[in-house]
Amino acid sequence: MISGAGVAGLALAYWLDRHGFQPTVIERARQVRHGGYAVDFRGEALDVLDRMELLEPVRALDTQMGDAAMVDAEGRQYVTLPAAVFAGDLEVPKGQLTRLLHAAAQDRAEYLFSDSISAVEQDGDSVHVTFGNGPPRRFDLLVGADGLHSRTRALVFGPEERFVHPLGIHTAIFSLPNYLGLRRTGQLYVSPGKAANVFAGDLDGRARAALHFTAEELEYDRHDTGEQQRIVAERFAGEGWEIPRLLTEMRTAEDFWFDANAQVMMDTWASGRVVLLGDAGYCAAPTSGRGTSQALIGAYVLAGELAQAGGDHTAAFRAYESAMRPFVTEHQAVGREGAERFFMPAPTQEVLDMLAADAPEKTRTRAVRLPDYAAR
Repeated sequence: MISGAGVAGLALAYWLDRHGFQPTVIERARQVRHGGYAVDFRGEALDVLDRMELLEPVRALDTQMGDAAMVDAEGRQYVTLPAAVFAGDLEVPKGQLTRLLHAAAQDRAEYLFSDSISAVEQDGDSVHVTFGNGPPRRFDLLVGADGLHSRTRALVFGPEERFVHPLGIHTAIFSLPNYLGLRRTGQLYVSPGKAANVFAGDLDGRARAALHFTAEELEYDRHDTGEQQRIVAERFAGEGWEIPRLLTEMRTAEDFWFDANAQVMMDTWASGRVVLLGDAGYCAAPTSGRGTSQALIGAYVLAGELAQAGGDHTAAFRAYESAMRPFVTEHQAVGREGAERFFMPAPTQEVLDMLAADAPEKTRTRAVRLPDYAAR
């Protein structure tokens, strides 16, 4: 059983089926979620897409984002942010990516939408899973691929506060009409402790906005969209540029998303027959730009190690963690560094151009070994 039909869960369903396992995916939402920000791919993640025969379809979704303009409260551009500073090797809208992954995996797994896991019990032979709606069932293994606020992690490993470490930044993301007429570019507004950007990476007449602000401790109901929007509106009240229009559009957005930038730090990602994948086990935070790559690579390695071990989950989980741990540690360091720099004053154009020239070297991190599990 895979809990979560995001990038990690869909990719894992694909690879488990390829290796002869029978995956079942459960998802709280009524369908695969199609909203979200643009996501980056780097390094080995491109190799995984290629092995899934999805690299070219994903390349066709490339936002091809150009440079972004940094603007002041009056909307005047004062510096250009080169795309090489903030983009990966390949950037695509997350909603289009999940649709593509689901299309590739929809015939490879059983899907249970509009439901979630409410209880988990293990014995030597199986995992007994109780659902919120459907009847209980037994599975050989349970994979928590259910994100930063993983229900699987809470049920099996302990409460969220033990593992989730906020980085002091909250972010709201939503789509809106492309009234600024942006074309594969964006605009960024920064004030002390706050930032807002609007970008259009495709030509469907829509743009996406992100509003960021600093907050060390912030209590709110994660399921109350109205409360979250009120928090964002209060934080940005009185700001210039396009902020008043963005706040108006935010209140009617159907794909509004709000959360803390945080990391998940755990000593182990497995307990018995349960294992965590992607953000549920080792979120690096959006400030790292590595979350989607980690999810794809983790799914490939986990499924491959289960096949390599002939289904021996103890050996497979150990090998999976051994392969991924150094990679994750480095990415989480990148995420913390990104959070520390997030609200720094805008550098001069000369400094930004130098950063862009060095970007490929600066963003290179430790390579994870990708065995050819399929050949085995």
